[in-house]
Amino acid sequence: MASPPRSPSEPRRQRVPAAERRGALIEAAVHEFARGGLHGTPVDRIARRVGVAQPYVFSLFANKRELFLAAVQRGFELVAGTFTAAASGFDPRLAPPDTDILHAMGDAYVELLSAHRDYLMLQHHSYAACDDPVIRDSVRACYARLVTHVEQLSGAEAERIDEFFRYGMWLNVAAAMGVEDLSAGAAWLRTERAGS
Repeated sequence: MASPPRSPSEPRRQRVPAAERRGALIEAAVHEFARGGLHGTPVDRIARRVGVAQPYVFSLFANKRELFLAAVQRGFELVAGTFTAAASGFDPRLAPPDTDILHAMGDAYVELLSAHRDYLMLQHHSYAACDDPVIRDSVRACYARLVTHVEQLSGAEAERIDEFFRYGMWLNVAAAMGVEDLSAGAAWLRTERAGS
């Protein structure tokens, strides 16, 4: 039986290109995996967020792990892009004394953490999923590229780069817990100690 003809006022459904759908699925995966992690996030939830059926997701990604890794990679790319923008906007003549490109990138990262919490939480989930050797290898490769990128942008010595990334991890943990300071003398920590 043939379907009835469309009326002229009925909008024609636009076919969304696969590349566009793939990007939308990765973005949806960032937000869903940020909440549930790799094992706690059903692919169907990601599919529904984009308005597609679960089988369509698997026509673009071989499995859930591949979708997870695409989301993780997008997160690392966002951080790298943030560092690039901060470095390109850094002008030593206008910067406060004792401030360099690494400081500018660090400040930009702090802003990123507050503006894009899902990417922060996904980063934590990516490290937590490193029991899977495929995920571990991919996360290591993403992290190594980020370190190399920061080295190239800043021209800093290895010791400064190490300090930059150590402090970045400190910021990640603080941001995940919703505090600004992890030091032993932090006000929130004194309050917690007093309550226990």
